[in-house]
Amino acid sequence: MTTAGVRATARIEARDDGRGGTSLPVLDGEGPLALRRVRSGGPEARVMLVGAMSGPLGGDRLAVEARVGPGARLRVGSAAATIALPGQAKGEARYDMRLDVADGGELWWLPEQLISAGGSDLSVSSRIELRGGARLVFREEQVLGRVGEEPGRLTSRLTVRRDGRTLLDQELACGPGAPGGWDGPAVLAGHRALGQLVIVKAEFEKDPPAARPLREYAALTPLAGPAVLVTALAPDALLLRRVLDEALNELT
Repeated sequence: MTTAGVRATARIEARDDGRGGTSLPVLDGEGPLALRRVRSGGPEARVMLVGAMSGPLGGDRLAVEARVGPGARLRVGSAAATIALPGQAKGEARYDMRLDVADGGELWWLPEQLISAGGSDLSVSSRIELRGGARLVFREEQVLGRVGEEPGRLTSRLTVRRDGRTLLDQELACGPGAPGGWDGPAVLAGHRALGQLVIVKAEFEKDPPAARPLREYAALTPLAGPAVLVTALAPDALLLRRVLDEALNELT
């Protein structure tokens, strides 16, 4: 840790163990990013991301890298919500995720919500590289402000690529200093919880789900490839999770 904030990277590597299961030759956390393997009772490996310190705070640079090899199955969650806080150091905090899934590998990325507390300034970047028949379930949930609190500034970018071809590349900025209209009827419409679910699997190549609304503020959209995107807005994190879980159960 320095006066400029914390620098930390957590790394996960999952491989087919040759016995019908998944091994984790690399499971390495730093600073506030602690990793724990949890019992799965099946062929997949399960990892929990445990926040060992508060944050991300202003000036922090945090990153999570995960690689899933051919035939390996990995499910990653988090023990609690992540709260972006102002901190003592000035400047933007960054939280970068780099996920790589080989042909025949499978990754379920299901962390708890990210909460943008008042006064914070956080930029989140998630870049996912898939190859061949890789399978992906990726959930992202963001809550703007704690109860009775205005949100901090939050910028989030999600990029998903398959065999070098972009399936999804989108960015959203919310909170103080964000482009005008972010809270208006064309974007968040006053809601404070937003989330998305990206599912990539070969079955969608022949039988893609049709685009349709799921609830008043939720929709399913097929992507250019064997993938679908579910986006949702809600007044609170509980309802947001319920909507995304319904879509997850239907699509998987």
